[in-house]
Amino acid sequence: MELKLNTPLTIDEIDFRVQSINKGGYATILAYKDARVDMNRLDAVYGVGYWQKKYDVINDNLFCSVGVWNKELNQWVWVQDVGTESMAEKEKGQASDAFKRACFNLGIGRELYDYPIIQVKLEPNEFEIKNDKAYPTFNFKLKEWIWFSQFNENGKLNYLGAKDQNGKARFQYGKYNQLNK
Repeated sequence: MELKLNTPLTIDEIDFRVQSINKGGYATILAYKDARVDMNRLDAVYGVGYWQKKYDVINDNLFCSVGVWNKELNQWVWVQDVGTESMAEKEKGQASDAFKRACFNLGIGRELYDYPIIQVKLEPNEFEIKNDKAYPTFNFKLKEWIWFSQFNENGKLNYLGAKDQNGKARFQYGKYNQLNK
């Protein structure tokens, strides 16, 4: 299969993090890609040196433009998007977010928008309530979970599943197709 910008990301290119936990112990988990995934895909499809990025401040917002060399048109083709600040590193997070959003415009990881809402019932020892708010405990080891995904021939998600560090199934969406391994 030829790798294209819009070829669905492999499950090992996707990271998962907790968005929130409600007091009933249900965690909402987000699937996301980091900027390295975008750089690797651009390198794989176009080659090193055949894509570029630049940043501009427009109305006090940081925008990233990503250009790819189009051989047929014999020119650079550009897409652009704005970034938002991150909680950890304000400027770096904003630059990274703008780049990732611009890469979504090129098709990289766009299938993440079609992922289902991932809600998981946590075990009693995986969360605690402090000051009327739910927090994960050290027993909730999301980074150790093993995720599985499967896409149809049109690049649409057929199946998404996760097993925890003990091999227990914790999330399933869709139906796994044994013929489409």
